[in-house]
Amino acid sequence: MPPDIKTLSSRTVYENRWMRVREDSIRRQDGSPGIYGVVEKADFVVIAPIENGRIHLVEQYRYPVQGRYWELPQGSWEDAPGIDPLELARAELREETGLSARTMIHAGHLFEASGYATQGFHIYLAQGLLEGEVRREQSEQDMVSRAFPVEEVLAMVLNGTIKDAATVAALGLLRLKGLL
Repeated sequence: MPPDIKTLSSRTVYENRWMRVREDSIRRQDGSPGIYGVVEKADFVVIAPIENGRIHLVEQYRYPVQGRYWELPQGSWEDAPGIDPLELARAELREETGLSARTMIHAGHLFEASGYATQGFHIYLAQGLLEGEVRREQSEQDMVSRAFPVEEVLAMVLNGTIKDAATVAALGLLRLKGLL
């Protein structure tokens, strides 16, 4: 069966160490031409550290949307795009919160914005939490970490305090799977 859309040509229009943007000339099934702008980014991880009815969140300033927001710990390593997601999840949890987890359950993989980007994210439930030293990167120096009761976090989603789509999707998937 032929693909729904055929790529005729592709060119990079922008690139930095975190992403590449390309423009593809395409042909649809009916023969009509078109273009797609595609953002290529490495997958990332989202970690839900939950212990004793409390979820650990982080708050930081997000430059593109010009505000500080609470979200689940998350991240990627642009210098190691092929890293094992479990290893990345353990490292990001420790880096952002100082926590390590005895148990990490992989809950699933979702796409961030499949209409224009290749990036997806792996969701992990972290349990058996142990406190340790926070090791934030320079870009995370303004980050704050705090644990909230599960019901308060869900209320923060409902009232718009939590706006991060990956956090909302991860919490929803965990809840649907009976893990939250």
